[in-house]
Amino acid sequence: MLLALTQWLGHDIRAFNVFSYITLRAVLAMLTALMISFIVGPAMIRKLTAYKIGQSVRDDGPQTHLVKAGTPTMGGALILVSMAISTLLWADLKNPYVWVVLFTTMGFGAVGWVDDWRKVVHRNPKGLSAKAKYFWQSLIGAGVAVFLAMTATLPAHTELIVPFFKMLTIPLGGVGFAVLTYFVIVGSSNAVNLTDGLDGLAIMPTVMVAGALSLFAYVAGNFVFSRYLGVPYVPGAGELAVFCTALAGAGLGFLWFNAYPAEVFMGDVGALALGAAIGVVAVIVRQEIVLFVMGGVFVVETLSVVLQVGSFKLTGKRIFRMAPLHHHYELKGWKENQVVVRFWIISMMLVLVGLSTLKLR
Repeated sequence: MLLALTQWLGHDIRAFNVFSYITLRAVLAMLTALMISFIVGPAMIRKLTAYKIGQSVRDDGPQTHLVKAGTPTMGGALILVSMAISTLLWADLKNPYVWVVLFTTMGFGAVGWVDDWRKVVHRNPKGLSAKAKYFWQSLIGAGVAVFLAMTATLPAHTELIVPFFKMLTIPLGGVGFAVLTYFVIVGSSNAVNLTDGLDGLAIMPTVMVAGALSLFAYVAGNFVFSRYLGVPYVPGAGELAVFCTALAGAGLGFLWFNAYPAEVFMGDVGALALGAAIGVVAVIVRQEIVLFVMGGVFVVETLSVVLQVGSFKLTGKRIFRMAPLHHHYELKGWKENQVVVRFWIISMMLVLVGLSTLKLR
């Protein structure tokens, strides 16, 4: 919205043309989302507390978490509101990719909202059934995957890029690309959701990944930079840098209230949406494998659940004391904030590895 206004004003006042630069709008989007979070956050927490929308803690989890019962949840709505407003203000709304990522994020957020609502209203810690949740995730993910496959105009749009190798690409075709897109979006959504079990654990890695993806989006949308760095050129993808920085700003604003000891929890409304958001951006900018690397914490958390369930069903024995992995370390004696900060450090290292693929080809 503001971009259109500045473009109109730029016809008479040349100084407003500076807002046509994606880099400036990306910074402004991040700051706008951050300020919205700071302004809206306290009021939202008070409302959630007044309406008794508190977290129901599972009785089969770590006993130290029982003290968190009643802490306001569904705080992920703060992230979505801040991110959406900031994106609508600063992004080019004529760009179809902007609407694709907004639709995906809000769609998965709606699924999470229903899940959280059942938890807090019906006092059922398990929320929406796994089958129902997966159905709606699959419906949205498959719809977005088919749309992106049908609108792909260049061969590079449907090729799997292998990092660290300059000329190594795997042609997927329309069907293969749609299948990969579906699994990346739905998989990353659930991976972030599984990681969201401790104060600040999921949001900070998401912020770091979103920040890195903003660089990939900017490079992919710039013909000169993409050609120089050997990154697939995706016309229009540069606008996703604005979305990614808005997401990062909203995430940092939420972390202000979610840091240990948390005043509010993200809930599925935030976790499912954030995972889907970074997944769909990674697909558009053709960096699925890099997302797998940068989101290594999410991957390991998910694998710990898969291995735990598989081992128990096959052998009757558990590999970890508890899954996801962060609970395992809690039961080993690590303090909650120790687990969180150490996972943050690992995420930062993995994001740096992912960013190195821009040059090491």
